[in-house]
Amino acid sequence: MPSFFKKEDTLLTPANCSLLLIDYQPQMLFSVKSIDSEALVNNAVALAKSGKTFKIPMIVTSTSQKNLNGPIFAPLQRVLSHLPMMSRTTLNAWEDVRIVEAVRKTKREKLIIAGLWTEVNVVMPALKALEDGYTTYVVADACGGATTIAHQMAMQRMIQAGVVPITWLQFLFELQRDWARQDTYLEVLNIATEHAGVYGIGVDQTGLTEGASPIEEAPFVI
Repeated sequence: MPSFFKKEDTLLTPANCSLLLIDYQPQMLFSVKSIDSEALVNNAVALAKSGKTFKIPMIVTSTSQKNLNGPIFAPLQRVLSHLPMMSRTTLNAWEDVRIVEAVRKTKREKLIIAGLWTEVNVVMPALKALEDGYTTYVVADACGGATTIAHQMAMQRMIQAGVVPITWLQFLFELQRDWARQDTYLEVLNIATEHAGVYGIGVDQTGLTEGASPIEEAPFVI
């Protein structure tokens, strides 16, 4: 494990992880068959909003943006407009020294990865980050493969190597951890309302997103 890492909470916290978002581009999206495209866009946007809400360092990459794959798709661009987009030529983002250096500069032990496609541009940097000492997570429902079996085999390969699979909603709630954490409470509920399907409908009907207090407890601090 790199020497700058410190022993921290074994769960994800706003202070111990960074987020690498890979190639959320139209041409890549058009070829995804392992998950409904609208669901994938929803999940990717929800993941990015979750990272932004908790001020998680985020690195955003693309390939062949000008001549093949196009720019990061618009709903995600709107969330990530405050971040630079790192364009590269390598299929494996971990072979681009700028991206590796950007991840290292975060000084975070845990690296969450999501993107397109699972079997190519996600699996390779995930395995290499793992080799370099990062506790590596892949957001399974914010990734997509050219076929269902391609996505499944890539996930299995990563899990067997030691990568931890999670979902975007798990990521969001693991960071929140306590509804008494007031600084992010309303935004977390808003993300759930917009992106978490039936659960979000349930949250919305409670009226809590309008500012009602969840519980009278002392704020939770990590």
